[in-house]
Amino acid sequence: MRMIEKNGRKDLAVVYLAEMKNGRMVEFVDSCDPTVGGRDKKWVIVVSSQFGCPVGCLMCDAGGNFKGNLARTEIISQIQKVFEENPEVDPKKCKKLKVQFARMGEPALNDAVIDVIHWLADSYPDAMPCIATMAPAGREHWFESLLNASQRFPEMQLQFSLNTTDPEMRDKLIPFPKMSWPQMDDLGQRFHRPGSRKPSLNFALSPGIPVEAKRIAGYFDPEIFAIKLTPLNPTYTAGENFLQCTKDHEEAQRLVTEKAQEFSVLGYQVIESVGNMEENAIGSNCGQMVRKFKAKMPEYAEALA
Repeated sequence: MRMIEKNGRKDLAVVYLAEMKNGRMVEFVDSCDPTVGGRDKKWVIVVSSQFGCPVGCLMCDAGGNFKGNLARTEIISQIQKVFEENPEVDPKKCKKLKVQFARMGEPALNDAVIDVIHWLADSYPDAMPCIATMAPAGREHWFESLLNASQRFPEMQLQFSLNTTDPEMRDKLIPFPKMSWPQMDDLGQRFHRPGSRKPSLNFALSPGIPVEAKRIAGYFDPEIFAIKLTPLNPTYTAGENFLQCTKDHEEAQRLVTEKAQEFSVLGYQVIESVGNMEENAIGSNCGQMVRKFKAKMPEYAEALA
């Protein structure tokens, strides 16, 4: 790995851009929550699993220009680089070390992600892997392997990206073959451990995207599933596709809280994740740093493509 660029604040989030040995670019994130303390209290590392992404979600800057899967060692090197950048913190003593497979790429399309999760279990058994997925169709064997690997951790977080309750709108937002809701419900039920973290259904809220709580309740049991709500963060791709993004913190919080109430009355545990709006300026949304670099250095980016 050769570092190209990094941007951000160490007390909030730092985004790294690196070139792998095959000449392709990848980005990953080192972040903490200043409201709960430093990285010894809660440390979140967000890694990429693919070069670009074949899914092409209408709000994600990582889509397009797909160049294949990262190897096991290439994913691990992102985690190790973040550790190297923070020598004052022992990751084995961190109270909550969270490794999210949620940056560039759809993790369920890369078999090497399972190998990395087993590496985490061997090296950092108290870590919490987090899989954010749109549940691609035809990857049942991958989810079986994930279920087996999850038994090696005190907790593993599984997040299904739904983003809307309108099937036609969902196909537009996520133009890739997807599992049906009943299939996702079955997976979530099998992952669920009583008393542990529930699988979550994620919605990136936008005024123009329908999210009807009652429709979800007909498929997903609130005893099994939680709901995670975020505002749709401003990205280049979302703007190009005329999706409404929320840049003001108070407006974003209001949007999320109002929708959270609709789910709460139906018995769902709701996670409201608004975050710090400064992260948008840092470029902490998926694919933003690669896209900025290509715009700034088109000749170099073309050579890496």
